[in-house]
Amino acid sequence: MIISSIGQGLLWSVLGLGIFMTYRILNFPDMTTEGSFPLGGAVCVTAIINGFSPVVATLLGVLAGMCAGLVTGFLYTKGKIPVILSGILVMSALNSVMLFVMQSPNLSLLNQSNVLNFFTDMNLPPNFDTVFLGLSVVIVIIAILFFFFSTEFGQSYIATGDNENMAKSLGIKTDRMKITGLVLSNGVIALSGALIAQNDGYADVNKGIGVIVIGLSSIIIGEVLYGELTFFERLLAIVIGSIIYQLLILLIIRLGFDTTYLKLFSSIVLAICLLIPQFKEKLRLKTGFESEGEK
Repeated sequence: MIISSIGQGLLWSVLGLGIFMTYRILNFPDMTTEGSFPLGGAVCVTAIINGFSPVVATLLGVLAGMCAGLVTGFLYTKGKIPVILSGILVMSALNSVMLFVMQSPNLSLLNQSNVLNFFTDMNLPPNFDTVFLGLSVVIVIIAILFFFFSTEFGQSYIATGDNENMAKSLGIKTDRMKITGLVLSNGVIALSGALIAQNDGYADVNKGIGVIVIGLSSIIIGEVLYGELTFFERLLAIVIGSIIYQLLILLIIRLGFDTTYLKLFSSIVLAICLLIPQFKEKLRLKTGFESEGEK
């Protein structure tokens, strides 16, 4: 069970890395996540059933997610619709898109090949195929993100999130950066959806409900544990945070709690992680005041 949770944590960390690109770097929440995640799985599973190879099907899922991000980006930057509302509009529309793609609310991969089959010949112990797949994808994604944000374009993207007015004064086209961020972010999120759909063996239109909480939990847990980090270390912290989150969910299940309420437990875990920095700050101030009083 622990190995399975680690594998799941690695796959879900891809979602966290995608959300990080908008939530932390551009400093806005993108609700498209809850639509692009299941969309990636829906397109991927449908493509596999229609004869595409798992790799091509996964890439088609990523492309679908990028298109969703592009629509949100245009609604936000060109339509001047608030980013949260833009994301909600696209998220709602994607529900119908997925039903059109799959022609049903869910679709099974029973007796179909998937990316995990590439590890079949390695004779790995149970659940290690998921770990190897997750680790391989995470390494590639982190390497690409690290390279991207080291470029001049990537630095312009970061500057847009840090201070949009300053970025504009430097000649940076901030709207282009926001659209780019939404496209790339939702592409990575859709990749996570495609991989998890293949690992679970099915796609479902309702799979996106609450996934933004899971992604944010990965980010927040990593930040709470490690504090101030370099950019590369923050990416690694998201992966570690995702694994810890899945292990916490496993612990909750082992303690005998009803799995029907997992989303409630997920929200509680995230709320606690968000409150910890506040408690630390209050404790630090209290300790400081006590020290001053003793003097």
